[in-house]
Amino acid sequence: MTQEAPFRARAEIDLAALRANVRALRARAPRAALMAVVKSDAYGHGMVPCARAALAAGAQWLGTATPEEALALRAAGIGGRVMCWLWTPGGPWREAVEADLDVSVSGMWALREVTRAAEEAGRAARVQLKADTGLGRNGCQPADWFELVAAARAAEQAGTVRITGLWSHFACADEPGHPSIAAQLSVFRDLVAYAEKEGVEPEVRHIANSPAALTLPESHFDLVRTGVAVYGISPSPELGTPADFGLRPVMTLKASVALVKRVPPGHGVSYGHHYVTGGETTLGLVPVGYADGIPRHASGRGPVLVGGEWRRIAGRVAMDQFVVDLGPDRGAVEEGAEAVLFGPGDGGEPTAQDWAEAAGTIAYEIVTRIGPRVPRVHLHEQEQEQEQEQEQEQEQEHGNGVTGASTGAGGNGGAGTGTASGD
Repeated sequence: MTQEAPFRARAEIDLAALRANVRALRARAPRAALMAVVKSDAYGHGMVPCARAALAAGAQWLGTATPEEALALRAAGIGGRVMCWLWTPGGPWREAVEADLDVSVSGMWALREVTRAAEEAGRAARVQLKADTGLGRNGCQPADWFELVAAARAAEQAGTVRITGLWSHFACADEPGHPSIAAQLSVFRDLVAYAEKEGVEPEVRHIANSPAALTLPESHFDLVRTGVAVYGISPSPELGTPADFGLRPVMTLKASVALVKRVPPGHGVSYGHHYVTGGETTLGLVPVGYADGIPRHASGRGPVLVGGEWRRIAGRVAMDQFVVDLGPDRGAVEEGAEAVLFGPGDGGEPTAQDWAEAAGTIAYEIVTRIGPRVPRVHLHEQEQEQEQEQEQEQEQEHGNGVTGASTGAGGNGGAGTGTASGD
């Protein structure tokens, strides 16, 4: 029997759960291709292992925010379709073109830079035109869409770009019934229809993010961009729990208790003495803090499973550590005992959503902010190839492989009939 090495803290990443989540999301959008968004180090889960797991489970696209993230995927030997959308002037356009990335263009400056890079590289750039249909962040305003489409078509006819996609992003897809959803879908359909009338023949049209993929089938078009749902987190508690959508949280955050000690009544705990012991008690020191991504806003509220019981952080979260009150009876908790901050929840531990509520934020932030000095331990990586082979055999037997593209403006979710949402 191999004894586990001692650890200060670690984030266990269940790749089997991630693969199951991808399959569940594909089932939610059976007529669309699926993009697994792996930006921000796969929402803190480790970009390269998660990207490989998602592809093994049937994702046809990967998505990143920055071109540097997308280029890192290529450097790791990951092929296939990879899209990146957050560009600034002077970015690595030529490297992206040569790496066969799909790059997002929201304005004329970006089209000029990518066209110049394509000319230098001697090959056409894969370009996706993004429309701002109401989110108010990146994307081309409808009033400027006609100019951008005309310029992109001219570049396409000159052989410097290939317009591979038309896309946008929802503002409120996590709020069912919000009036902006229908409004954005209407604008998106109109802008797609105009671009196609002008001769654009995109490989994919997409606006659906995780909440839209789960709850708005009319928005699926040719591709759904799933981010936080891939990692087993509900994009909105109001929409349902992960289990309601057939998802399982992928990350479990653990630490080793560093010190257990008895203290007298009236003993202050951590900076500012915002917590003072009410009687003689036992304190346990957990050696992670806000430098590791533990939110300081969860001081006094963050839940931790220690010794089989939920404890709350006693006092302030410090840079490298926090304290839990173990109660008057020390019990079985000793130095080296396991403290589980969050996980799927089926072992009695808190979840990322519990921490989000304690910190007044969203579960996205809880997992994404876990810092680099917390090692990621990727579990069930070795079963990937076997699972992939079994899935391919099943799809061949039943003829139910996902093709990932509808055709024409009036197809599934198309410009004529569909609706839309963001990543």
